[in-house]
Amino acid sequence: MTTTCEHVAELGPEPTPSTVEGCEDCLAVGGRWVHLRLCLGCGKVACCDSSPAKHASKHFADEGHPIMRSFEPGETWRWCFVDNTLV
Repeated sequence: MTTTCEHVAELGPEPTPSTVEGCEDCLAVGGRWVHLRLCLGCGKVACCDSSPAKHASKHFADEGHPIMRSFEPGETWRWCFVDNTLV
């Protein structure tokens, strides 16, 4: 189920991804990822919570950017970390 949250209204145009090669942080340290997420606040590409380093969640904790979307081909869903829900 998809719900709305106040954070969706704060989104601007979708930012340019920081990389299309993979998780920005994993690439920097030679790590691996399972699935990718795109921060809709700044464009950072980070790995999901199924990945060893969980960089998307760490990015939210560090930067407070609430919404990420799947950066996987064919997927368009978005997740709000604050409301813990699909939006």
